[in-house]
Amino acid sequence: MTPFDIARSYIGTPEGPGPENNPVIMEMYASVGHDWVEHDTVAWCAAFVGHCLEKAGIRSTRQLTARSYLDWGVPVEIADAQPGDIGIIPRGRSSWQGHVFFIDRIEGAWVWGLGGNQSDAVNIKRYPVSKLLGVRRAGHIAPDVTLSVEAVQRRLKALGYHEVGSIDGIIGPRTRGAILAFRDDQYLPLLPVIDTALVEAFAQASPRKVAPERASGAPAESRIVTAANAQIGLGALGAAGSIGSQIAPALVEAEQARDMAARAFSLFGLEAWLTIALPWISAAVFLAIIHYALRSRAARIEDYRSGKTL
Repeated sequence: MTPFDIARSYIGTPEGPGPENNPVIMEMYASVGHDWVEHDTVAWCAAFVGHCLEKAGIRSTRQLTARSYLDWGVPVEIADAQPGDIGIIPRGRSSWQGHVFFIDRIEGAWVWGLGGNQSDAVNIKRYPVSKLLGVRRAGHIAPDVTLSVEAVQRRLKALGYHEVGSIDGIIGPRTRGAILAFRDDQYLPLLPVIDTALVEAFAQASPRKVAPERASGAPAESRIVTAANAQIGLGALGAAGSIGSQIAPALVEAEQARDMAARAFSLFGLEAWLTIALPWISAAVFLAIIHYALRSRAARIEDYRSGKTL
């Protein structure tokens, strides 16, 4: 069921009579993290909306203030509002109080809202469209954004937000984390959404800065660097002829190369040259080990210094 379907199932739910509480409404408070509320006379329009969202598996703002939904989801133009979108209007002359509801429909100058705490119950009530502070919709991509998720991921990676992960067109945990990191650096609202503000910030943003100590450092606990250092040491020992049990991994590769060389020399009738060539073949193998270990270590350190890896 959608949050809107769930909301409709509560139509007619009233507050408890007199000092009594309606346990259904008390559960709404608790479902958004406010089980401390002791009476259902505490404003519960945001608790109602949040409860319906959470019950549908969508994270709400988990706040009891209606205006908290002005920063939730993605913005929608009033002309594009659909049933089930969330509308927010002011309450009285307060700069922070408000009322939040699910939009049932918009007809002319009126918006019909399905909400809680409307005359102390869940029902559908009309409000002037002109009072709408905003309309929000669940999701990560604003309707007016034409940039694809893949394009956003590529741009984030190009700007140095490598935590975005694979360019797969999926807004998963890593992509959401990269979006939040970028928005934080650009002083945008911390929402994991792709909206016009994000797209406009892309056009102005400079590559992410890497801390000076990291730009000239090396990862402290990298298995790749540790293994590469070990291979370099083993290769150097082997190339110098200091062969022992401590360089067993390198010896295996050298032994395999020597066996292949022996078969090749035998095939062409060059056994006499084998004794002379084998030391050079072994040295070449050890030098190759050193070469590739150095490249592996350098690549890992460069990824660290550029911010690609932790």
